[in-house]
Amino acid sequence: MLLAFLGGIYNNYLALEAAIADARRRGAGELYCLGDLGAFGPHPDRVFPLLREQGVTCIQGNYDHSVGNGLDDCRCGYTDPRDNHFAQLSYDYTFANTSAANREWLRTLPPSLRLEVDGVRLLLCHGSPRKTNEFLWESTTSTQFLDKLTADYEADLILGTHTGLHWQRSLPSGRQFVNVGVLGRPENDGTTRVWYTLVSVLPLPIGGEGSRVAVEFVPIEYDHERLAFEMRQEKLPEEFVTTILDGWWTTCLEVLPAKERSRGRF
Repeated sequence: MLLAFLGGIYNNYLALEAAIADARRRGAGELYCLGDLGAFGPHPDRVFPLLREQGVTCIQGNYDHSVGNGLDDCRCGYTDPRDNHFAQLSYDYTFANTSAANREWLRTLPPSLRLEVDGVRLLLCHGSPRKTNEFLWESTTSTQFLDKLTADYEADLILGTHTGLHWQRSLPSGRQFVNVGVLGRPENDGTTRVWYTLVSVLPLPIGGEGSRVAVEFVPIEYDHERLAFEMRQEKLPEEFVTTILDGWWTTCLEVLPAKERSRGRF
């Protein structure tokens, strides 16, 4: 069975709709969302019907935990004042525009989920299995750490999101770590596309060794101009709108390691 993994919706219901349709066309039998339904974009309550109608199984990101429990901020894990300033604007808007019924539903979501597919153990989380808002960056997260993480949590494949950038690492043990990317905003690469991930489990190789997991990162085009228009209507920060229109991050930059930040414009 082909599985689809969606991360960081960030209220981008237009990209979510496009990704679900694309995954279904490609034959994905089950869809999973790894959290952070809200943030950044407009109209939070438009995300929930899409997830429910399409049977997308969701886990709880830091945003979902905060909104569901009525906390005072997103618990995003930022330390820089500018990052926190824009995170607060995003959180306050999302909380104010998420219905009481949807906040209650967010509160019920599990922080992680285990699956077993043909003997392959998958662990779904938001940031990491250790902490919902932990940032695991490609350039600064060691292979040895990831190998130990998969061993400690008894998983052949750990899937997360949170950083906003998709990447994967094959480990010496034969296990893997995958960041599935996000649908909510571009990847600071100067394009307007966003990303989700397809995973399939392959038949056991001859001799019983080697990876059985195939991972494909899938770019999605959607009506980003419509999203930007609606963001302006909702009086969201122009910095957010600019990112949607030109693909370069203008906020949440200070948290980026040097290598990841050097790929962007700012």
